[in-house]
Order: sequence, then structure tokens, then C-alpha cells
Amino acid sequence: MTAAIDVRDLHKRYGERRVVDGLTLSVAEGEICGFLGANGSGKTTTIRMLCGLVKPDGGGGTCLGMDIIRDAPRIRLQIGYMTQRFSFYEDLTVTENLDFVAAVYEIANRREAVKAIIARMGLADRADQLAGQLSGGWKQRLALAACVLHKPKLLLLDEPTAGVDAKARREFWDLIHDMAADGLTVLVSTHYMDEAERCGRIVYLSDGKLVVQGTPDEVARDSKLVTFRATGTDLDLVARALRTLPGVESAAVFGSALHIAGMDRAALERATGSLGGGLVWHEVPPQLEDVLIHLLSQPGKAAA
Repeated sequence: MTAAIDVRDLHKRYGERRVVDGLTLSVAEGEICGFLGANGSGKTTTIRMLCGLVKPDGGGGTCLGMDIIRDAPRIRLQIGYMTQRFSFYEDLTVTENLDFVAAVYEIANRREAVKAIIARMGLADRADQLAGQLSGGWKQRLALAACVLHKPKLLLLDEPTAGVDAKARREFWDLIHDMAADGLTVLVSTHYMDEAERCGRIVYLSDGKLVVQGTPDEVARDSKLVTFRATGTDLDLVARALRTLPGVESAAVFGSALHIAGMDRAALERATGSLGGGLVWHEVPPQLEDVLIHLLSQPGKAAA
């Protein structure tokens, strides 16, 4: 498949700190790719290099077939970039904000284009409302509308649903999948596991290096992480005790179940057997959240 993003050996340093360290990344046209990693892992800097807002110190590649250094102004005309913070005018209405964006992009028949995107994004009931009066979820929907108003080929989303409630996040992602079905390529950074699981592929960064990539199922399956589950009472006390034992990387309670994970099966079996308490443990497949918590606890190691 044709790559919408194809970059090799990207480097970026701020002072003595390497923010992006030899990153190679390819995203196919029409793909929804999740960009994961701890705060400070290099996700935002990478996104800004892809759209020409930050110049890499080394490496290079293409975005939509154009060179990310030489063709940065042309790239910006064909992408939509949604930043972490709401960046539109709060003292303008939804319609006025979108009309301004349409004017910037010199969109023909911009009044009709604004009406069309308002309808598609479900903003008709709020078209005359000031942006500053919108809830977080509706602000994000307005920001998404502004990002796709000029019909970009690639959408770069930097933690687009941070602080938004679950219903608004689901509706936001439904819109993303609808647009991906029409051929739009999406690279989205997120900290939410339910969002990561809705991506066709995920890429995990640590200290500016690519650590692991693949479909969510592949990442979980290939992690070699061992996980056990038990149900019972006083699980919070049991979890607290387990966290102090060798080999237990995480112990978390989910409702009436206790979930533990680690890389050493024998150590986990010793840990669960040492506490007694009548709990019956069963090995279960690792979930994506288990794997990502494990990765967060590891020093950055580049994928082979």
C-alpha cells in the first residue's frame, strides 16, 4: 500500500535532551494509526516535524509524497492538525470560526462548505453559539470540523479527546472512523486504552525511540507478558501486598476481579501462592492496557 507517512531516522534535540532519537515510521494511506507513549516520549515533536512546524536535526522522509523539509508549506495545505489545546476564537460563534478557517484556506463557495461541515459534524444546533460557551466535547468537535473543512488527505491529532467525557469521546471516534472509511489517513496520539484499541495499528514511543508497533492484538500477543486473574473479597488489601513481591509489575482491582502482570511466570505463581486467602487464580491473555503499563515501567529500548 502507498504510504501517507514515510520517514526515516528522524532526530530532534532541544539543548542536551534528545526528544526524538532515530525514529522510523510508516503509515499507510487510509490507516488509523495510534501514537502512544508517556508524556515527553516525543509524540508531539514527531507530529510537528511531520507537518513542517519543526525542522528535524537529522533524517527525513515524506508526508503525502512530499519532502517534510523542502515541501513543508505544501504539506500544511493538505493536512489537518489538531493540537492538544483548543486553538480557536472563543468570542466567535461556531459558524464564524469555521468561516474564518475557510477564508484562510481560500475555499471556494465557503458558505456552502461551512454549512456542509456543520451538518456532518452534528453542530447545527450550536452553529450560532459562541465557541467559548461550548463544553469540552463540543469544542473538540468544532476543532475537528475546522481541521477537515479543507478536505485534507491526512489528519494529525494530538491527544484530541483529553478531558472529554466517555460519550463525547466515542462520538468523536465514530466521526474519525467515518472519515477513514472515505480514505482519510489518521495519526492520533492518545493515552486512552479504549481509543488505542480502535486503531488499526499502534506505535509506542519511549525516549524518542520506537519500542513496539503492530495491531493492538499483535502488541498484546507478542509482549510475552504473563497475566493472572482472581475474584474474591478484600482485593484491595491483596493487591497492595502483591505489589511488594518480586516479579509483580502491576496488581490492579477491576470491580470484583484482581489482575496481576509480570514477565516472570514462576515469580507470579510464587507471589499468588504465598498470600493464601482462598483466591483461585487463572491465567488470562494480556490486555493492551497491561502491556502499555509494562512498557511505561521499562527504559526505552528501540524495536528491532
